[in-house]
Amino acid sequence: MLAIVEQWVESSGCHTDNTEKYLFLMVFKLGLDAAIFYLCCWKLRTSFLNMCSLSIILADLVMVSCTAAVWFLGGERSPVSSCFILAHSSAIFGALPLPMICLGLFDYCIEDTCIGNKSALCKFLRNVVLTLLVWTQAVIYSFVSVKAEVTVLDYARGIKAAVCVVEESSLIIYFILGLFTTVIFAMLPFWSRIPQWVREADRLSELREERENQRSDLFTSCPPTETKNSKERYPEETIESRPPLWFSLTLGFTIFWMPYLAVSVACLVFGYGVPAYITVNLLWLECTNSLLVGVVFWIKGRSLGPYSHLPENVCLWRIYWYLSKGTQQQQLPVAVFNPSKDKRNTLLYV
Repeated sequence: MLAIVEQWVESSGCHTDNTEKYLFLMVFKLGLDAAIFYLCCWKLRTSFLNMCSLSIILADLVMVSCTAAVWFLGGERSPVSSCFILAHSSAIFGALPLPMICLGLFDYCIEDTCIGNKSALCKFLRNVVLTLLVWTQAVIYSFVSVKAEVTVLDYARGIKAAVCVVEESSLIIYFILGLFTTVIFAMLPFWSRIPQWVREADRLSELREERENQRSDLFTSCPPTETKNSKERYPEETIESRPPLWFSLTLGFTIFWMPYLAVSVACLVFGYGVPAYITVNLLWLECTNSLLVGVVFWIKGRSLGPYSHLPENVCLWRIYWYLSKGTQQQQLPVAVFNPSKDKRNTLLYV
């Protein structure tokens, strides 16, 4: 992919510097990533991918600052050119997806094991070290493989342009196309029953919100002899047939992330090339995060039920677990205040 840094008309001598446009694009990405981080990443220490989210925002800030300095100083006084920033930024961001996916999956797989059950400080330090290693290999790759050279081309008749080569992220392109295709084909066999299952998931979500609104400062589990009639506490199931667990979790993922996948696929179909420093953003990272959490939750859900220690995510995995298994087999999490045990401050699931 070629990025047009400058262009000029030979006949009139009109010169255009596109650094300002690239700066605006980077500022927009920084604002979008910051908003997504605020909405989606609640706890920084919970996972490796959340630490990666923060690192991407910091990298966006560095990229914006460097581009702003080049635009303010001008090409003659600036120590580096805008082509240098664009070429190396695209190479660095393009080298991030694969190690982030692999280490993020590994982090979730060990979450319920003795390796993963460490203190919050140990997890934080581990995530910081792994994140620094990922960025280090990406920077080394960019300086080894990239030659930030400006090339002058005849852009159109009487118009010349100074361009430099920037990279696309092939992994993200294949990732989005493959995920979108897989989701579509997974939905086809159950297409007619999806509206009913979505309504049931909404009912379960509302029921969980009611339980959370009734919480007190001290919680404990309620003994079986103290529970009310199960039909009164948990309304009867409103659907006869339930989806398999794999499809229920796929449905929870699709409802939230299908707009992002559809827009990304549309851009690819219509040929809108996007460099890696734009496509590797927090929207993609949170979508990947949801996919990895969903896969690990599905694998562990068969043995641990909905009580895995995986971090909270934008997708309601536990709700869709109950959508598949029903609330009569394992009841929704309930918090009950027991004044006789005032020294305990625990939240148990019954």
